[in-house]
Amino acid sequence: MRVLVVEDDPGIIEVLDYALRREGHDVTCVSSGLEAVRRAGEAEFILLDVGLPDIDGFEVCRRIRRTLETPLMFLTSRCEEVDRVVGLELGGDDYLAKPFSTRELTARIKAVARRFERAADPPPAALSVDPATHRASFLGKSLDLTRIEFALLAALQAEPGRVFTRDQLLNRAWPDGGLVTDRTVDAHIKTLRKKLTDPDLIETVRGVGYRLREEST
Repeated sequence: MRVLVVEDDPGIIEVLDYALRREGHDVTCVSSGLEAVRRAGEAEFILLDVGLPDIDGFEVCRRIRRTLETPLMFLTSRCEEVDRVVGLELGGDDYLAKPFSTRELTARIKAVARRFERAADPPPAALSVDPATHRASFLGKSLDLTRIEFALLAALQAEPGRVFTRDQLLNRAWPDGGLVTDRTVDAHIKTLRKKLTDPDLIETVRGVGYRLREEST
């Protein structure tokens, strides 16, 4: 990972550079806030000292956050709660007070990086329906549906939140007609709810029909 270290103390720079390279990171060190802002776009992780000689780390963070969401951890000797709160509110992802151990530092870097990795990979939709392959799943579990159940679910899933009348669902599931009634739709919806394991996923709109809960997809 490309780490930008923003620190003006040569001794701390040496310690950070050694510890991070030992973990396999590609390290760039700068000692001014303006240089940090200029080089921020090259980094995948930023370690930022608050007490810099030109502009302080809080201002550096503010400027970086105008265009970038790169993971950023503050390093500072300021231990007051107000400083930690300000740093986090400005967009810092963690805050480590000096003096610190390199073991804690690297552990915190890994933890912040994991959070960003999870955020970058959004979870799959709770409900997935693929008409092309005739496959459906809910919460990652494959659903064993009949042709009629699949047709009903596909119709509802295509427009979450829309209320379908029973007649509309009849036309979707039985396009050729047949001896079917509103009660037939109700019976299939009942079995479909059981297979979904979430009875509230398909909502009943009394006197009208059914709809799929909007946040299900």
